[in-house]
Amino acid sequence: MGLPWYRVHTVVLNDPGRLISVHLMHTALVAGWAGSMALYELAIFDPSDPVLNPMWRQGMFVMPFMARLGVTQSWGGWSVTGEAATNPGFW
Repeated sequence: MGLPWYRVHTVVLNDPGRLISVHLMHTALVAGWAGSMALYELAIFDPSDPVLNPMWRQGMFVMPFMARLGVTQSWGGWSVTGEAATNPGFW
């Protein structure tokens, strides 16, 4: 059966080294998932008609949040809209 969730969290709270390592591992898992999903969505994204076929209708989950934060161009010349990126700046 295993331990209940509150018992497991109590064990982690009483060990500072384990608490930090658990949080670092969780951060790594979330960042890895977000990065791999962003690459997958970028591979299947069709920017040809942003009005009638927007990101959310194509089943995108991560890219709309990235676009909301301002990540729409790259230093390598890539752009969400399909145009050539001239000066992406920081984002």
